[in-house]
Amino acid sequence: MKIVIAMDSFKGTLAADRACGIVAGAIGAALPGAEVVVKPMADGGEGTAAALMAASEGLWIAKAVMGPRPEMEVCVGFGWLPGDRTAVVEMASASGMQLLRPEQLDPMKTTTFGTGQLIQSALDHGAERILLGVGGSATVDGGVGAATALGWRFLAGDGTPVALGGASLGRICEIVPPNCGVEIPVDVLCDVDNPLCGPQGAARVYGPQKGATPEMVETLDAALSHLAVLTAGWLGVHIRDLPGAGAAGGLAAGAVAFMDARLVSGIETVMTRAHLRSDVADADWVVTGEGRFDAQSMRGKVVSGVARVAREGGARVAVIAGRVELPAHLYEAAGIEAALACAPPGMDSRRAAERAEELLSEAATRFAAMYLGT
Repeated sequence: MKIVIAMDSFKGTLAADRACGIVAGAIGAALPGAEVVVKPMADGGEGTAAALMAASEGLWIAKAVMGPRPEMEVCVGFGWLPGDRTAVVEMASASGMQLLRPEQLDPMKTTTFGTGQLIQSALDHGAERILLGVGGSATVDGGVGAATALGWRFLAGDGTPVALGGASLGRICEIVPPNCGVEIPVDVLCDVDNPLCGPQGAARVYGPQKGATPEMVETLDAALSHLAVLTAGWLGVHIRDLPGAGAAGGLAAGAVAFMDARLVSGIETVMTRAHLRSDVADADWVVTGEGRFDAQSMRGKVVSGVARVAREGGARVAVIAGRVELPAHLYEAAGIEAALACAPPGMDSRRAAERAEELLSEAATRFAAMYLGT
């Protein structure tokens, strides 16, 4: 029997490679004769660089950059895939919510400048392609901060540069390109379809979780709309209604406007570079999972992508997640045969996180007993 383990991270608790290792260890112990193949997964958010480095014998290049607030410095870096000189930049590592305490969340002040510094570092390192993961941002600045770090100038009516942060977008009157822009391909790993502005845009949908009050949401949405008008007028680039442009507080839109980027599927990129399809082609089972298996899991996330590839290859699919909140008839309709929760009913999230490794191992052992004939 061949079993492919393709887990996402359990956000804030277990990295994808650790989750895969735990599941593989439990299944291997229960079924010693099985061939178990480990493929850590990600969709552009947390763990994307690690998953791609694991698939390509990549390296980590450390770099100190600005954090999500201008007064912060964070020691982060980017993944380096030497085979094709590709840099993997996770914007959340420099500009993400996990770097801030709840009282520090404020998209009027947070910036993607540090993400731009990472991109510049990758260029200086000799990158010939950049994969930009955009999950987990603390920002709603339309990518203006990142572009500023790359040499773009955003000027107010009096000719002075505007300050960093979402609050300043509405003050921009002129956009001045750098002498030398980003001249290599940039792929934004993006699995949402939100436009930049409007009811489904970056500010209205994601602003509140980043600390925006209702008043801030209105201000930021108007500011992003203003930015879209400017990019159309100054650059001839139309980002307002582009599907996916609203990802990461509009960083996706900014990457298109200021880096000539294209928006691509994060999970599809990771699966392709990890050669998941070839491993699944002769597999009996594929086991995937994440911290919370819910309706969002089936909308362009790791679980939905892995399940699709498994079905195409004729393998049976199981999900092991911290919590399972999707009714059986919905996941079965997507071709997922089994879904097991790690946390027992009634266990609070803090306790479940403390026992995450133990609970995941126990769930994988239960899966083996129930479905693999052990």
